[in-house]
Amino acid sequence: IKAYPVLKGYRTTPPADIPAIIEILLNTSRLVMEHPEIQELDLNPIMVYTKGAKTVDARIILE
Repeated sequence: IKAYPVLKGYRTTPPADIPAIIEILLNTSRLVMEHPEIQELDLNPIMVYTKGAKTVDARIILE
């Protein structure tokens, strides 16, 4: 990931909660695998904090 150096912390910005990002990615993968009717999925933006992360908006297109 190109942004990895920024996620590790940049100048005065503290490091992001990388395990929280991984959790969002795994849960998203699980959701798509359990619901094959999902054709498209857009998560934007995903806000990542020093403790935790959350998806602010999601758009899901079904068959």
